[in-house]
Amino acid sequence: MVGQKLTSALAQIDWEANMKAFAQDSSQVDAIATANVRLAIWSRQFETHDKGTPALCFIREMQSTGHHVAALLSLALYKPAAAGMRAMMDTALYYTYFRYHTSELATLIRDPDFFVSKADVLEYHKQHTPDFAAVQTRLGLVSGLNKWYSFVSSVLHGQIPGKWSGHRSLVDIKYQKATLDAAAKTFAEGEGLVHKLFLCTAGRELWDAFPSPVKKHLISGLHGDVKAALGLDSA
Repeated sequence: MVGQKLTSALAQIDWEANMKAFAQDSSQVDAIATANVRLAIWSRQFETHDKGTPALCFIREMQSTGHHVAALLSLALYKPAAAGMRAMMDTALYYTYFRYHTSELATLIRDPDFFVSKADVLEYHKQHTPDFAAVQTRLGLVSGLNKWYSFVSSVLHGQIPGKWSGHRSLVDIKYQKATLDAAAKTFAEGEGLVHKLFLCTAGRELWDAFPSPVKKHLISGLHGDVKAALGLDSA
């Protein structure tokens, strides 16, 4: 009986109407799609030029999670999308760390108590990734990442009750323009930070192997002095 009530409530949600309303919001759809395209470009480069690295599992998860965020936002499931956004960031961070720490990756899989935090990853890069401190400062990576991560975590964990959630019952789940705008903006900002992370770490290391059209796409919009500081060419 209880299960029937649940399925009945779910059946009353107009998922198709939510998706159609989302599809008509072209500016946000474009922003979400653009972010996922760049994640896909990075993913393809790492899959090709970092082939055989066990940590690539995190890149696959990152790209898949970006797809999940798009699907959740299209269905007006805004708060659940916050979990995908943070997973996108976590997996990107993990890739840049565990590609150098295969034994710790094995421990991560084997031992449920083993944990590497965002702070651990960033500290590793500060200590061991060439010029990381200088180049990340030019891009505003660490400060932006910490601020973004804190906000998304607060939404995800309910520290701001009601944030990205405008319904009291399942049947009330519906498209909300203001909430979609906020969520899409946050997703795009998060993808932008992932982009900067890769430019400062693994992407910078593997840059010479990337095809010229890919290089041009990935550094499009960067100021000349930033490109020079990163040492990234487009040829």
